[in-house]
Amino acid sequence: MKWTDDCWPLLLQVYLRKPAGVKPLYSRALVELALELHVHPRVLFNKQCELASLSSPGVARLWQTYADSPRRLGKTVARLRAMRGFSHADTFYEGVALNETFERDFRPIAGCEPLTPAMLALTLDLYFRLTPATMVARTPEVAALAQTMRVPVAAVTGALEAFQHCDPYLKRGAGTAGPLAEACRQVWQRYGNRQPSELEAVATQLRDYFVTG
Repeated sequence: MKWTDDCWPLLLQVYLRKPAGVKPLYSRALVELALELHVHPRVLFNKQCELASLSSPGVARLWQTYADSPRRLGKTVARLRAMRGFSHADTFYEGVALNETFERDFRPIAGCEPLTPAMLALTLDLYFRLTPATMVARTPEVAALAQTMRVPVAAVTGALEAFQHCDPYLKRGAGTAGPLAEACRQVWQRYGNRQPSELEAVATQLRDYFVTG
């Protein structure tokens, strides 16, 4: 879905949530709106910056119309969501081939619920900070990540184990086949050969999804 003027009120409502202001790129509120609109969070983040800077007469009019009238804004947002494609997005997109990209990162991996590719990216970032002997539930960093992502610690240790079979330096072979092994392999291919600082930056941004509203 392309950005349209109808998207502005929905984004303004997110912007005005306390604490009002530009929300982090992967804050939960911004990601949820991105999933609803099928617009990448980076687009929404940049549009937030336009809201903050009153970058155009149209944005200025938006502020004049809604900034001091949350009830009016709420009614407009409710009306937009009642329109086809908002409140019934699944029906609206049924039979339509969507070129999904970022959406998959925040959806549970089939057979690996509740893990998502975004969670596996955070787990891979942790993987590079540990040794195999410390990739266990009693390690504080492992328990803390599970708590942050609100998943059982066994889900994190399972992913750490699967990543060990992706690591060419450990030479542990393919390991047990299954959806988690395949999902971890895909995440390793995506991030594992990057500089550690690059994955760290991605993980820092993704962490906002779990710790911000």
